[in-house]
Amino acid sequence: MFQYDEKVLKDQLLELIRLAATDLPKDVVDAILEAQQNEPEGSAARSVFGMLLKNIDLARDESTPICQDTGTNIYLIHIPEGVSMLKLTALIKEATAEAVEKSYLRPNAVDSITGKNSGNNIGEGQPFIHFEEWDKDYIEFKLMLKGGGCENVSTQYKLPDVALGAGRDLDGVYKVIVDAVNAAQGLGCAPGILGIGIGGDRTSSHLAAKTQLFRKITDTNDNPELVELEARLKDDLNKLGIGPMGFGGNTTVLGVKMGALHRLPASFFVSIAYMCWAYRRHSMILKASGEVTYD
Repeated sequence: MFQYDEKVLKDQLLELIRLAATDLPKDVVDAILEAQQNEPEGSAARSVFGMLLKNIDLARDESTPICQDTGTNIYLIHIPEGVSMLKLTALIKEATAEAVEKSYLRPNAVDSITGKNSGNNIGEGQPFIHFEEWDKDYIEFKLMLKGGGCENVSTQYKLPDVALGAGRDLDGVYKVIVDAVNAAQGLGCAPGILGIGIGGDRTSSHLAAKTQLFRKITDTNDNPELVELEARLKDDLNKLGIGPMGFGGNTTVLGVKMGALHRLPASFFVSIAYMCWAYRRHSMILKASGEVTYD
């Protein structure tokens, strides 16, 4: 039976939230540094990347949020058999409310009917928590903070798309992704990272797209066909010239991550989860011994 001290775990979850809000992962920072080196000296794009890197350093050093919009809190949690989802959900909500008190998070949860802010980031569907059971003997918490600007340019297509000449194949997938990024232009706080969900239904396709955003920029897709398509899209999207914040430049996206689901014969959805440069995600492993590690 997997056991843990609830007070200790609540504090460990609070630290996970603090890290996600104030400290970008190394693979993201490295990608931004590389993008800066790929822009000409004296260009607006290189200057923008310089400001982003300064922002990243200040947030980490002073433990303050990287962006004023601390985003939707999205959890993907893997649990061994027998671990209570209800208890973990309660601890996450407790840690979230405390994170608001400590100003790691901005109160972002607004009642869609009354317009009233809950004041502590707790509300219907907030935070969003997705559980999956696995056969390992530890708990993995993955947290992503997704801002409103990039969420607003996320989208979904239904193939075929006659206007774009996009059929029900990977070439059609390629065409709608290029269309989505071109339409976003400087919105969504470029350079972006794209999570793509191919297939499924409308709901599962969006979830698959966001799940892709938990991958590291440096990893490799398990599907050989998607390895090639991810690389080709990254290269071609960066030729659009949109650049950081839409100022023009050689880097419009930092990465493209794709996943595919089975679908109904009658449906072919392609979902695009657009993530801003403030690619805030961290994970935490809790072992049965009580040992915790963060990544």
